[in-house]
Amino acid sequence: MAKSGQSSKGVAKLASKVLTNPKSSKTAKTLAGSVLSQAPNKKKK
Repeated sequence: MAKSGQSSKGVAKLASKVLTNPKSSKTAKTLAGSVLSQAPNKKKK
């Protein structure tokens, strides 16, 4: 497991899909939210 404290962009994309899926369980959405809170920030140009 990475020690940087951040989730990869690919994992963040999957977490986003879980959150937008109305059939996702509450537990899955909680975990997905946790993943997104650790996702790298997008840098604006």
